[in-house]
Amino acid sequence: MPVRIVHTADLHLDSPFGGLSPEQASARRRQQRGILYQIAEVVRRERADLLLMAGDLFDSSFTYRETDEAFLDAFGAIPAQVFIAPGNHDPFDGAGPYNKLELPENVHVFSSESISWFDLPAMHCRVWGAGFMAPECRSLLEGFSAKGDGAVEIMVLHGDLSSGVYCPISREQIARSGLDYLALGHVHGCSGILREGRTFYAYPGCPEGRGFDEPGRKGVIAGTVDRGACALRFVPLQGARYESLEVDVTGGDPMARALAAIGQPEAQAHYRLTLVGETSHAPDPAVLEATLKDRCAQITVTDNTRVIADLWAGAGEDSLRGEFLARMERRCEQADPEQAERIRLAARFALGAMDGYDFPEMELP
Repeated sequence: MPVRIVHTADLHLDSPFGGLSPEQASARRRQQRGILYQIAEVVRRERADLLLMAGDLFDSSFTYRETDEAFLDAFGAIPAQVFIAPGNHDPFDGAGPYNKLELPENVHVFSSESISWFDLPAMHCRVWGAGFMAPECRSLLEGFSAKGDGAVEIMVLHGDLSSGVYCPISREQIARSGLDYLALGHVHGCSGILREGRTFYAYPGCPEGRGFDEPGRKGVIAGTVDRGACALRFVPLQGARYESLEVDVTGGDPMARALAAIGQPEAQAHYRLTLVGETSHAPDPAVLEATLKDRCAQITVTDNTRVIADLWAGAGEDSLRGEFLARMERRCEQADPEQAERIRLAARFALGAMDGYDFPEMELP
C-alpha cells in the first residue's frame, strides 16, 4: 500500500535578514512563519501520512517565541506523523530549538548521529533518520542498509551529495541503501526526483526564497512512495520569490517589455531587471521603478542598453557600410509597416555585428 508523504527542508526560520532594516527583517520573519501553515495545509490537502522535514528548519539555535508557537501550532494539529532530521544550522546539540520545544506526540526528532528508525505497522512502513549534533557531521549513510522485510523503507536526512563536512553522501551509498525513498535537505534548489539503483531521492529546496541567490518558485515535494516505486511531484507555495531578469528592449517600448517580463502583479515577488539591447534614447530606471513598484514587493532596474543614433545616418557614404544602409533604407521605404520594422531590426543587428557588439539572440516580430 503506498505511503502518502510531504517532504520539505531548509526553511531557515528566524533568519536575521541582515541587509534589511529591523522593521523589514521582522516582516520577513513573519512571512516565514506563514510558510509553516502553508506546508500544514498541503499535508491536509494531500491527505499525507508523513511529513518529512530534512533539517535546517531553523537558521540558528536562537528562535523567537512567535516562531516556536507557530511551529507547534502548525504541525501539532495535522493528521500526519512528522519526522525531523536536524541539520547543520539547527543541530540537536543541547542548546538548539528542539531541546526547548515541548513537541506534540506526532512530531519526532532524530536526536543522534546514529541512524535509528520508527516502525509504522499500520502503514507497513519504516522511517529511518539521523541528525547533526554539531554544525559539521560525518557521513551518516556510510554502511547503511535497510531491513528489506517488505515494509516501505523511507529515510529523512540532511546531507550534501559531495565530499565535505556536511554529512557527505555518495550516489553509491544511496544505491546500496535498500531504501525506497531518501528525503534529503541542504540544497536550496529543488533537484527533481532522482534515482540510484532502486532508491528514489530528492532535495525539495527551500520552501521560500530569502534573497536573489535563491531565485525562482519554491515549494515542497508531495505524493506517494511504495516498494520500489514513487509518484512524487513539486508543489509550489505562495512565499517570497526572487527573480533576476534580463529584458531586451530592442525595437520595443522599455515599459511594455518590463511589464511583460514580470507578468501579473505578485505581492511577494522581488525583481532585479537589467535592460539590454538598442534604444533610440536611454530608458529612465527611476521612472520604470516608480511605475512598477506597486506590482511587486521590490523592484530595481539597471540600464545596460546602447543608445543608437539615426539608423540611416551614413547611408550613401562611399563605403560598404554606406551602400548597405542606402539599400536597406530604400527597402524600408517600399515595405509595409510590419516588413519595415523587420528591415530596421535587421539593419540594427547588422550594424552591431560590423561594430563588434555582443547582442542577445534576435527575435523578429
